[in-house]
Amino acid sequence: MKTSGYIKEQLQRLYPDMVRWRRHLHQNPELSFQEVHTSRWIAEQLKAFGCEVREGVGGHGLLVTIQGELPGPVVALRADIDALPIQDEKDCEYRSKVPGVMHACGHDGHTSALLAVASYYQQHKAELAGERRLIFQPAEEQTPGGAVRMIEEGVLDDVDAIYGVHLWSPIPYGETSTKPGPFMAAADEFTLEIIGLGGHGGMPHTTVDTIVIGSALVQAVQSIVGRNVDPLKPAVVTIGSFQAGTTNNVIAERCVIKGTVRTFDEETRKLIHERLEQLIKHTCGMYGAEYDYHMRIGYPPVVNDEHEAGRFFRVSGELFGAENTTRSEAMMVAEDFSYYLEKVPGCFMFVGAGNQETGAVFAHHHPRFDIDERAMVHSAQLLIQMAEDFAAE
Repeated sequence: MKTSGYIKEQLQRLYPDMVRWRRHLHQNPELSFQEVHTSRWIAEQLKAFGCEVREGVGGHGLLVTIQGELPGPVVALRADIDALPIQDEKDCEYRSKVPGVMHACGHDGHTSALLAVASYYQQHKAELAGERRLIFQPAEEQTPGGAVRMIEEGVLDDVDAIYGVHLWSPIPYGETSTKPGPFMAAADEFTLEIIGLGGHGGMPHTTVDTIVIGSALVQAVQSIVGRNVDPLKPAVVTIGSFQAGTTNNVIAERCVIKGTVRTFDEETRKLIHERLEQLIKHTCGMYGAEYDYHMRIGYPPVVNDEHEAGRFFRVSGELFGAENTTRSEAMMVAEDFSYYLEKVPGCFMFVGAGNQETGAVFAHHHPRFDIDERAMVHSAQLLIQMAEDFAAE
């Protein structure tokens, strides 16, 4: 195995390419399940390196297989390629050219870092022990996600371990973080339409007011976590959208409420789902309204393998310093990397990409989100070193 210093030097040489790739992707984002041109462009770069590329995996995904000349394990590395339905409000030369769509979560950086990993491995097959399988996954941002179909189409067949990195702006550039065991939450999405009886604002007694019913439900839902869930088990129920009515003096006949349920264990997940249905049924019944309710089951929790998380702390500590390698708290955000970890041992890791001096201070999914692009080198280096440390073991 090459030394960490050598790998870092090779990746530093690729850094200008990473910046160029990332900025191209940032200017030309595509939404989940629509990554047609993104996928084609990534394939062109990979083929230019001389990589063996399988296209159209799980939709618009790509799979790169790099077989070393020495015997060893199969290690998979994954990046996501999709963008978000957000208007880019940054004032920079590489802002999105697509109205209402932008890379507001760093997936452009993930893709560029994994392209650098592909270039490195392709040039060093003679010293490579085993196989490195690089997964460029579509549709991480929208359930049911892209991971499931890619797994169904064989990307994890015979894989011994898998690693993934998320560039994370809340962590300063130079730092890394993860957590053994449950790391990121399961996230489910629900939509409720309350159907009442509209009418004149001056004659409420002749109506069934869905705004009143919806407001009562929003208040009642807040009691689920506070009064039904074990306080030692993390959970959150969020109402993200409440839409009803059209004008001042008309009582709304319909009200649409949307929200999410985030949990870390199946028992709590099931409990919240049941309590939501009970509250909806009885509240609407009490006011004389009908309803249409749908719960979409989202990603399971991200659960890092204990041994592979331990590998991260050792490898990252050697690369970036123990003082810059931290144990994260559990987080309520979700990630479909969880599906890979249900199949094979691995670790999902955060690489710091925040920097006040460069303006990389905004939260993920913010219209002015950006990253310190140097973090892409750290991401690529961490992925390679994790894979090589596993192979050496």
